[in-house]
Amino acid sequence: MAIAALPAAGQERGSAMPDPAPAPLATLPLMRRRPDSMLRWVARRLELRAFGLVPEHFDLAEGLRAALAVGAPLTLALASGLSVLGWSVFAAFWTCLCDAPAPDAVRRRMLGTFLGAGTAMAFAGSALAALWPMAGLLLGPILVFAVLLACGRIAYGGLLGTLLGVVAVVAVGFPQGLHLAGAQALAFLAGATWAYLLITLLWPIDALRPLVRASDAVIVRLLDMAESLVSLGEGPHRDGAWHSEHAEHRRTVRLAVERLRSLLDRYAVQTTGLAPHHQALATAETLFGALIALDQGFIEQVGSARERLAVARACRTALLAWMHDRAMLPGIAEPAALPWALRRLHALAQGLRDDLCAGCTLAMAQAFAAPVPPAAPLPSAGGVLRARPLSRAAVQQALRQTAGLVAVYAAALTFGLGYPYWAAMAVVVVLQGGVRVTWARCLERILGSVLGGLFASALLLLGGAETVPLACLATLLAGVAIALRAVNYTVFVVFLTMLFVIVTAMLHPGEGIAAARMIDNVIGSLAALLAVFLLWPDFGASLPGRIAEGIAANRAYFDAVSAARPFAEIETVRRAAGLASIEAETALHDLGGLINRTRGAMAHAQGLGTLRMLAGTAAMAWHRRLGENRGV
Repeated sequence: MAIAALPAAGQERGSAMPDPAPAPLATLPLMRRRPDSMLRWVARRLELRAFGLVPEHFDLAEGLRAALAVGAPLTLALASGLSVLGWSVFAAFWTCLCDAPAPDAVRRRMLGTFLGAGTAMAFAGSALAALWPMAGLLLGPILVFAVLLACGRIAYGGLLGTLLGVVAVVAVGFPQGLHLAGAQALAFLAGATWAYLLITLLWPIDALRPLVRASDAVIVRLLDMAESLVSLGEGPHRDGAWHSEHAEHRRTVRLAVERLRSLLDRYAVQTTGLAPHHQALATAETLFGALIALDQGFIEQVGSARERLAVARACRTALLAWMHDRAMLPGIAEPAALPWALRRLHALAQGLRDDLCAGCTLAMAQAFAAPVPPAAPLPSAGGVLRARPLSRAAVQQALRQTAGLVAVYAAALTFGLGYPYWAAMAVVVVLQGGVRVTWARCLERILGSVLGGLFASALLLLGGAETVPLACLATLLAGVAIALRAVNYTVFVVFLTMLFVIVTAMLHPGEGIAAARMIDNVIGSLAALLAVFLLWPDFGASLPGRIAEGIAANRAYFDAVSAARPFAEIETVRRAAGLASIEAETALHDLGGLINRTRGAMAHAQGLGTLRMLAGTAAMAWHRRLGENRGV
């Protein structure tokens, strides 16, 4: 990260706003066009189109641990020549995938459930599929249906159900007699147990790391937004028009905030360590509202341009100070930067003439100085895996996946697919929700599989049959895939495809493995998309409907501000308005939006313009009210 000297008191370029005291730090990182900020710019563009890219979620430690988890059984399988140990390799990898963010007790229960149920599935699927010809065509959909219904009764059991469904279709794809099916199950048990011990005992990683990354991601995205406003105030483009960056920043910050909120819900049974993240969430919500109001001030050219720029710079500096203090290690003698930035915000607010700018500055200062919000009552630790009522949506999802698997097996018979369980796996992992989610996941899966298959083919041609280099490469690919799994699904699938193709080529040599993987994934992804289109299709609200909902939500926010409702009520309607706004912005770019934009494009543009102006106007009204009362 580039380091530059922090401007001395009152010396920010183009600003006449005085600083209350010199900065206690000699340096703070300044946000410019570094490679990581360019990556986040790409992430904002993709998120607006429903393709997630979260570079902050890269986890090197998890990747290294997964490489060890996969490398050990792979080495044993190659040294012994026992191809059945391939089940140990993939069991270890799937167990690492199953390690989702959660408190330690919940993670151990989820991993233990996957270990036990996966072993049973590996045996039952293989043994039952061998009872009569074509048994797998019937057994695969039945097992997946049962697994999804069972996991649908577990809180946050979606990933567990997906991975157990993957184990089921792979086991059905390897029909064996009782003895060999038992050997496969024992190999799965050995690999999953090894990975379980590695994750929980031998190489534990702090369970709160995902919360730290999610909190940091929110702060960084707020910093991106503040930096964009500074650039807008300093640059030549001061026409006051709406630019795409406004929607991108508003959406990406809101999504980061909601990711942090959902993670905090997952950690609800945790008793310690959550206070800083609850405070980060509350602070970020307030800062986000202030930045939206300031953003709208730039768009409408409200008040003094010099004051707007001063507020944007002060916010950027405060966010940098917040990042600096969060990164400080215990025992470091370096003074904290945030108290100085906080005093600077308070002094700036008193010197501003424009009520909007003053209100935004005060809101920022109050956000940083606010006490930790009270913790909600903790649920019981056992409640996370306790059975809950089965929802209608869960049953419909299970039926969709069952229908998709039937279609895949029919295609396997028709076209003679060499590895039909790969296509079945694609159905299970792609069909994860309504049309919007499945459409995006289908495209990402196909693209990642094709790229990964091409790269794997090239590596196999270059590497030949040399076992040691391929084993080292497979171990590396397993680590990279796990490290990137939460960053972007397409990139994850690229490395996942390369891993599966290379390991299969080593343990079960054959011709055209990479091509088969690509074709099977395309067929499975399309079958999943077909199932979600034909069975209870959930397209969500239409683009005009989402625009209308967004306008109504933002009008409710404006009315609550105008009526001087209590702060808690305004916070609730503000969040609802933000979510409705980004839903409308996203709907403009998803599948339905692309179709709708061919008809009535002018009306949609006017509707979105009204929504955007309402959202900004409501935010400005709230912060102007704060500015008017600053001396009270």
